[in-house]
Amino acid sequence: MVRIALGLEYNGGAFCGWQSQPGGCGVQDALERALAGIAAEPVRASTAGRTDTGVHALHQVVHFDTAAVRPLSAWVRGVNALLPDSVGVLWAREVPEAFHARFSAFERRYQYRLLNRPVRPALSAGTVGWFHHPLDMEAMARGAAYLVGEHDFSAFRAAECQAKSPVKNLRQLEIRREGDLILFDLAANAFLHHMVRNIVGCLVYVGKGKHPPEWMAGLLESRDRRLAAPTFSPDGLYLTGVGYDPKWGLPAF
Repeated sequence: MVRIALGLEYNGGAFCGWQSQPGGCGVQDALERALAGIAAEPVRASTAGRTDTGVHALHQVVHFDTAAVRPLSAWVRGVNALLPDSVGVLWAREVPEAFHARFSAFERRYQYRLLNRPVRPALSAGTVGWFHHPLDMEAMARGAAYLVGEHDFSAFRAAECQAKSPVKNLRQLEIRREGDLILFDLAANAFLHHMVRNIVGCLVYVGKGKHPPEWMAGLLESRDRRLAAPTFSPDGLYLTGVGYDPKWGLPAF
């Protein structure tokens, strides 16, 4: 048996999230079908992070074990030939058995892309979030600063979250504007279910003037999800990279 790691990109709009589902609508389902076509045997893939319905990935990492002997190019071009157009393998590497896409990762990075203009998106529909009123960038940046560091993020956690602990180390939360797009860049050792979308929703509340920036600090301290803003749309959320020790020899994101 060999263990192969893959880098993936995908548009999550056509899928019910990463995880395999009985109806076969997950990104995992599409990938495993394509891998089985090349391996000529059933293949089970493990991922660095389970993205939700409608969430995209620029650099997802997975691994799988197989008895099939194939050149690495077969796990890229061959698998891509069997995948739907909305999913693509970027690279393949043989890795030691000790490597695990999820447990070997020390960091996940996400970006939320928010279109901030009066009219809804058309060409970018499904790939950006949208908010129609002008947002105060300075107020959102001040509010975001309260969240950086190691905290209990229960106030930003979905009710169905299965994480063992709500304590995460949010190492980066930066906000910048590029034309009509507001970009939220986040990095942490791990994220809770809906954590990024809940953070963005709360920062939009601050940006539109519903709450002052200091509200973010009180919300964090409260650990009460009921006091936070509604979960924001998945359309603008992207998994942009996964951090690993260089010893594994994987491409950097």
